[in-house]
Amino acid sequence: MDRSIRTVGPTLAVKAAQPARSRRRLTALGMLAWDQALVFVGFLFAYWLRYLADWPEPFAHKIFEVATQNHVDFAAFLPIILPLMLLLALRFTTRGLYRASPRLGLLDQVGIIVSSTLTGMALLIVIVFLYKPFYYSRLIFVFAGATITLLLSSWRLLRAGVQHWRWSHGIDQERVIVVGGTGLGQEVMGGLAASPGLGYALVGYLDDRPIVEKGRTTHVYRHLGALDELEQALSQSGAQQVILALPFWEQGRLPELVATCERLGIGYLLAPDFYQLSFDRVDLHHLSGVPLLRPKEIRLRGANLILKRAIDVTTILLTAPFTLALGGLIALLIRLDSPGGILFRQQRVGKRGDLFMCYKFRTMVPDAEARKAALAVHNEADGPLFKIRDDPRITKFGRFLRRTSLDELPQLINVLRGEMSLIGPRPALPDEVACYELWHHRRLEVLPGCAGLVQALGRSDMSFDEQVRLDIYYAENWSLSMDLRILLMVIPAVIGGRGAY
Repeated sequence: MDRSIRTVGPTLAVKAAQPARSRRRLTALGMLAWDQALVFVGFLFAYWLRYLADWPEPFAHKIFEVATQNHVDFAAFLPIILPLMLLLALRFTTRGLYRASPRLGLLDQVGIIVSSTLTGMALLIVIVFLYKPFYYSRLIFVFAGATITLLLSSWRLLRAGVQHWRWSHGIDQERVIVVGGTGLGQEVMGGLAASPGLGYALVGYLDDRPIVEKGRTTHVYRHLGALDELEQALSQSGAQQVILALPFWEQGRLPELVATCERLGIGYLLAPDFYQLSFDRVDLHHLSGVPLLRPKEIRLRGANLILKRAIDVTTILLTAPFTLALGGLIALLIRLDSPGGILFRQQRVGKRGDLFMCYKFRTMVPDAEARKAALAVHNEADGPLFKIRDDPRITKFGRFLRRTSLDELPQLINVLRGEMSLIGPRPALPDEVACYELWHHRRLEVLPGCAGLVQALGRSDMSFDEQVRLDIYYAENWSLSMDLRILLMVIPAVIGGRGAY
């Protein structure tokens, strides 16, 4: 985390912002030009696959049965390649593929590429075969769609990897000032500090009162001044972005702060203060032109719940031979590692507050619960959670099980019994739920899961409120694709052991 503030003299930040905007425009133009080159190369590769490549049997017969009689020079395809390049450039631009902000995730970029390429190829096929039905090979369009999608997606994957590495090492990060030092502002700053790979370097924060912890001003985040000193802070820091994270009682100062950012040419983001409410996402409605906000409904109900349940049971049954063999091996190693039972049974809180017995492989010494009270002073988690990074109660093999999350394999029994789901918020302990604030209880409106967004994004490294907000987001925005994304994100998080202890 960048805790320093760089002095650049009296020059206003707008002068530093102008080159930044110019760089973003040049980057967008460069990406557009590179995409166009890859579209051309993709079509060229498709031509080679259709007419020139030496395919083995049985593909050779299918692909080349007409090619020798109706060979078409590559120059004949130029009249359709150029319109395709123009069409894809327009589609990519209008769908925000070249916008610097908001930053699109890699999966979102690939989604835009796939859908736009399919649309472009479909339109091209219709036009071509309306006017020249026997001139072009239909198979080349299939090849072109696949090669163009593969090339555009691959270079974005490579670019995202390089960019993430550079950002993680503090290279070319965007300097950010957070306006607001209350709970919401601290959540934003914590997220910035914990995720350098997002490309943001936190300069500091503005608030009329510095953050105080245990009666003393904290130096974790640098206090740059009061709210009305935004212009001076921007001038001195050279910040390129402002995140406005004011509490709801300070919302009246937003117009003045936004006007300052716009006058100086500084980009800004707004963090709406739903922190004090019992929901994270809202639906927008209108009443005679007046916008109204309503909490989003939980999506895991009715047919969605039935579908999710069917997928859970089917997945467990299909993978049963592997999981049973793995579970047997783990049970044997636990028995050899330390005395005590193989399974650990613990009462947990499920959907709507119902209690159930949760199963895990034992990772601690037999008297772990009795020793918990003596270790309370070493608790490293906030809120009602209890976590110790180097917990002395964990066995040698138990540490490996926790690092890889294999200790949670017996929870598949809970899934079969309908007490849990494969993907969902982690089940809480009764004493944790007893300490919940009112808005925390919304996470209990869905079945707990073996893994969730928290495990995918940060696991134990996140604050408790941050974890709850992710759980609520999942419940209100569930979809099959979201479950698949979480699964794909959990795997590298588990392998790397990030935040697990």
